[in-house]
Amino acid sequence: MCILEKLKETIRAAAAYNPEVQTAPVCILWPDHDRQWEPAIARLQNEMPDLLVLGEYAPEKRIGPGIWLRCVLAEWGKDSDASTASLSSAAPLSHLPVIYLPGVSRQDLRAVETCPDHLKPIVELQYRGVIWSQINARDWTLLAFLKSDQGGLGLDVAQDKETRNAMQLALYHLLNEDVGLLSGKHLDKVYFNTLLTGGDTVKEVLCWIDQGDAFRSGRDENQWQAFVALCKSQLAYDPENDGLLAGAAKLAGRDGPWRPVWERFCEAPALYPRIPHQLRKCGMPAKDLFSDADSHGAWPQWNDAEENRLCKDLARLDQFPAHKAREEILRLEKKHGPRRTLVWAALGESPLAVALEWLAVLAETTNASLTAGTIDHVADMYCHSGWRADDALIRALATVERPEAVAAVSTAICAVYLPWAEASARYLQKLAEPSGYPGGTIEELMAPFSPATECILFVDGLRFDTARRLAEMLREDGFQVDEKRTWAALPSVTATGKPAVSPVRKQIYGKDSNTDFEPEVAETGKSLKGGYHLYKLLKEAGWTVQDSSDTGDMKDFIWCEFGNIDHEGHQRGWKLARQMPALLKEIQQRVQQLQQAGASHIRIVTDHGWLLLPGGLPKVDLPAALADTKWGRCAVIKPGAVTQERLYPWFWNHQIQFALADGISCFRDGLEYAHGGLSFQECLTLELIVAPGQSRASAVAVEITDGVWKGLRCTVAIDGEAAGLSLDIRSQPDNSNASLVLSVKPFKANGTASVVVDKDELEGTEAFIVILDSDNQVVAQTPTVIGGEEH
Repeated sequence: MCILEKLKETIRAAAAYNPEVQTAPVCILWPDHDRQWEPAIARLQNEMPDLLVLGEYAPEKRIGPGIWLRCVLAEWGKDSDASTASLSSAAPLSHLPVIYLPGVSRQDLRAVETCPDHLKPIVELQYRGVIWSQINARDWTLLAFLKSDQGGLGLDVAQDKETRNAMQLALYHLLNEDVGLLSGKHLDKVYFNTLLTGGDTVKEVLCWIDQGDAFRSGRDENQWQAFVALCKSQLAYDPENDGLLAGAAKLAGRDGPWRPVWERFCEAPALYPRIPHQLRKCGMPAKDLFSDADSHGAWPQWNDAEENRLCKDLARLDQFPAHKAREEILRLEKKHGPRRTLVWAALGESPLAVALEWLAVLAETTNASLTAGTIDHVADMYCHSGWRADDALIRALATVERPEAVAAVSTAICAVYLPWAEASARYLQKLAEPSGYPGGTIEELMAPFSPATECILFVDGLRFDTARRLAEMLREDGFQVDEKRTWAALPSVTATGKPAVSPVRKQIYGKDSNTDFEPEVAETGKSLKGGYHLYKLLKEAGWTVQDSSDTGDMKDFIWCEFGNIDHEGHQRGWKLARQMPALLKEIQQRVQQLQQAGASHIRIVTDHGWLLLPGGLPKVDLPAALADTKWGRCAVIKPGAVTQERLYPWFWNHQIQFALADGISCFRDGLEYAHGGLSFQECLTLELIVAPGQSRASAVAVEITDGVWKGLRCTVAIDGEAAGLSLDIRSQPDNSNASLVLSVKPFKANGTASVVVDKDELEGTEAFIVILDSDNQVVAQTPTVIGGEEH
């Protein structure tokens, strides 16, 4: 906890009282005769909306004379604003007003008859309120608060005059210091003077450009002049006379000593969120506005212009045939791809450049047609590379939010993906007609269900590409994951597909007349709709049915359901892409819970995949007079009706046939997300068998010889073969989710690598330098302190 937080906590703790013998205080008085705390009050008011100050009338700053303070207290609790919430005995202590009294001591308040006139209106508050003071009733000085172990911080602080002066001047910076890191250190004038000058000129300059007047107002004249002198001597820049925007322009210019300042900004740009706004106020150099990243990449205006150009170029791809659109996407990727390495991509200001990476994958993948060979052959092609088109589509959509960016990416997707998916679906449907579909029917599945694992996890709508992403996430967690491709039951809807992947499928059948694709219990004729009779069959067969929140011990056989990608798809349409990382993360965590509860092997199954296309899938007409039931991609044709649609046997009863929409079209208009038809995306699924990872001793011999921090950047040197190794900083060495860096970096041939921690508040905390091999296994580690040992 930083000193500022401890100060707030200690002040508010003064309001504690015993309701059995006392009434609640109306305020906390904070006397400060020597005005030692005054430089920090503006900062504290930002943190404490209940902090009032005695002074000249300035109500907008929550400052005013005694009469005004009395009036505020009288109205406190009547205003709807959170800062004047109810002061009843049940109100949080944080809502109790704190009144700071600069130039006033406790003795001044006690001398009621002789106290100055400006204090007389508030003298009586010492009886109705409470005074924040030391245990010996003296006012809290800065030295006392830092040094005292009775209500203060209990730090080792020198008491000479120079230290007191430096401590006072460094107060603003001191508030940010971590109390835990100061314990055990001797704090003297050297330490406080280092704080006074910031100790890090580059960081101070970035904070100045980021905060402007707020940075200046937070420093007294001594601190400000020290900062100005440092800028003049080290950067040839005068903040006082040149101004804020001149500094911003020099930052973007990246010349001479400003290069490391720019590099520091790029390492952790989120720490300085207003710098892009400041840069946009500056005029760019008089060069071609659309120059390259090397010359103008530091200017957000240039990046904005490039994003706008890319948006227009993507939006016109509907004018090209598919093969030309693919060529254009790859050309745009070559031009705009380098912008992903700029700071603007890290700040989320280059969404189209980021999306373009995945659009390029989509263009390259869809260049290979899935319209030749046998079903097994094209299925192999889809499993090898075709699925990447679906994955790239989802990832591209997940990067954009602004309507014009979404429209541009959607146009590019439709230009290259739609004809590819349509052609592959039609070819698969042609091969599967009339009875060549590999998924078959229940009558053709002669072998009884073999559980293979003691725990089955059913995920609704886990499409092939999302299953691949989940498998990779689980492998990164250290699990061993085996994959098995399967074909969904037709039609590819939950009512049909879910029972088909259950252990009791041989006890289920479909009645001769069925319009909702719901099978029934073969022995009793009970419908499986709603799930009750399916779960009953499972229990009778010796399976324990767990709900999504059950984390109890594993029984002999477990059937568990978790995750509902299908529901999110129907609800959100193309916006499912934005939710996908969170949905898969939840499934990953559920697998971890099951494994921790005792499930050594977990089989993840699904009922079907789905089609997704922003703007809507194509529509094909099917007259209502011909259909008993018409869903998005499948329909039950009325007996005796004549239709040109392809008919397929129902998985649960081959005597019943239904129609599937051709290609990737739908019987309904405007559907961006749909399933029930016959396509690789809907029908070729992936089962995952998840088991604990195999422990192994790495054959890589590596020794960490050096680890040096410069700010939040850590450079590490190793002794040994560096090929295939990478560097990470983690709070837990064997947990990949505990990484603290912007990105893991590979080692260079000379055995060095450097990474950046992107959170300033982590400076001074303990962590681990971790060396990873090509399989992301830890081969060496050593403890470290972020930012270095000395602070």
